[in-house]
Order: sequence, then structure tokens, then C-alpha cells
Amino acid sequence: MTLAGWSVCGAALADPPASPAAFTAPVTAPVTAPEDSAPVIIPPLPVATESQARAEAARLAHEMARSVPRYTAYTPAVRERFVALARQQVAAAQVVIDRPQILMVVDRNPRIQALCFVLAFPGDVPWETLGGTPVSTGQSGRKFYYITPTGVFPNTPDRLGYRAEGTKNENGIRGIGAKGMRVWDMGWQKAVKGWRPDHETGDIRLEIHATDPDFLERRLGRPASEGCVRIPAAMNRFMDHYGLLDAQYERAASYDGRFRALLPKDRKPSPIAGDSLVVVDSALPPPVVPLPVASGTQVPERPDITNRGS
Repeated sequence: MTLAGWSVCGAALADPPASPAAFTAPVTAPVTAPEDSAPVIIPPLPVATESQARAEAARLAHEMARSVPRYTAYTPAVRERFVALARQQVAAAQVVIDRPQILMVVDRNPRIQALCFVLAFPGDVPWETLGGTPVSTGQSGRKFYYITPTGVFPNTPDRLGYRAEGTKNENGIRGIGAKGMRVWDMGWQKAVKGWRPDHETGDIRLEIHATDPDFLERRLGRPASEGCVRIPAAMNRFMDHYGLLDAQYERAASYDGRFRALLPKDRKPSPIAGDSLVVVDSALPPPVVPLPVASGTQVPERPDITNRGS
């Protein structure tokens, strides 16, 4: 859907994760609150050891293979490519990996159109993959359809996602999936207008969502969206259940009822959950990684996290 020059895209699982008590986390200071209310304590993010993180990743990959149709673990060459592309994009965006965490990596290359979850570690610790499924990203050559931008896009409490109503458009299509499907809102982002030969850009509301289960889900694996990332319904449920991109939302749910209402009551958040969608393009040269700042050079203030990848 396009508004005033903007584009808007539109089962219980077994084996609970390890107890949060098994993971260490840094101390978090209380948030300032009004004088007439108790201070709000934001819980820290869980920090797993390397061995704990790898064991949890193996468990999630096993559950994904069991519960998500069209899941694939990929060949060793494809897994290496996803890790290399993710590292390059994270470095180019100057994002710091400060704890073992999952990244949702999407290759928008028209010949690939797939996602792979990557377990990222701080420092030089080797990253690993969990596997994934086909997706659909932005389609070129069709008016009002944008090319999904590359970059690192965090799912932060600055924006509240939502759930699909399951309503049909004039063509009988449920554009963001059946009722109750989760929609992750990654904010306003700059994207190339896929119908313009001059590559003019515009603003889109970048989202991750399911698609019509009867007519469109079978077409995943080729560019088809207006700029968002379309995923299978089973993957939508899996991500929602284990909170794979909800690390910051879980913290917000501790003090904000809106987030508690959005997140499923029977969820089992993973201790290696992250918050970032990483869109890459294996058909393009690697992104430029900024050079280190020389000693004594004035460093500009870092832009707000919501602008990363735009």
C-alpha cells in the first residue's frame, strides 16, 4: 500500500530453553521514573557462554527442522556465504555484537531469496548458521514496488509491532497472512523505487510478515513484495514463539503492557535471541567498511539506532 509517497508493506513447540538462571548478565541500572511511582527496573539481556550458545542454537535448529516446512540447513558453501555476508554487513553498519545472539540474515539476491539464522559472537569467535527457509523481498519492474534495502535493522521498543487481522483486500488476498500472524516493524527506511530506471529512492515502512497462505506462500523464493520481507507462516510462528528477534521487546514487556499484550503468553524466549534483521545481497560487491578513526580525531556522535541501514 502506498500513502503520500510512502510505501507500507503490508503450534506449541517442544523442549523448553535452558533456564535463564543458567546464563550470566551484566547489572542494569534502574530507569528514571516519576517521583510518585516506583523505579522501573529493566532486566538485563541473558548472556550465554560460547558452549551454552552453541547448544541452544543446535536445539533451535532441530526444532526448526521439525516444525517448519521448507526448512533447510543449506550446504557448507551456502552456510559460509551467509556468515561472510552477515559479518560484512554488520561491520559496514558499525554494529557491535556484545553477546552471543541470533541474526536474521536475508539474501535479497533475486536468484537466492532466502533467509538463514546466524549465531553471532563477540570478537573473533567463529559464527555459525541454524538454517532457514525461502522468502520474498521487493520486486523490481512493478509500480509502487520497492527494492528491499540492505543493512542492519534492529527491532527496538521505539516501535510497537502488531498482528495481522486476517482481512482480505479487493483481490481476496490476505497480504500479511492469516489472523494472528506476527508483523515485525523495522521502521521507516530508504529504498530504491523498483519501477524507476533512475533508481530514485523513497521511504518505506520495512516489515517482516507472513503472506497469504492459500495463494502466495507457495511463491516464496522469488522477489514479490512491495519492499518488505515475506516469510512462511510456520517460520512466523517459530520466530514468535522463541522470540528470535524480540530480545529488546522482552525487556520492554517487563514494564510496558503494550509489549506484554503483543508477545504470546505461551512463548519460550531463547537466551540467544537477538533483535536484528540483516539484509544482504550476494549479487553485489561487499559493502564498504568504514576505516578506523585515527587517534586524536574528533568522532561525530553516533546516529540513533533506528537509522542504521537506512
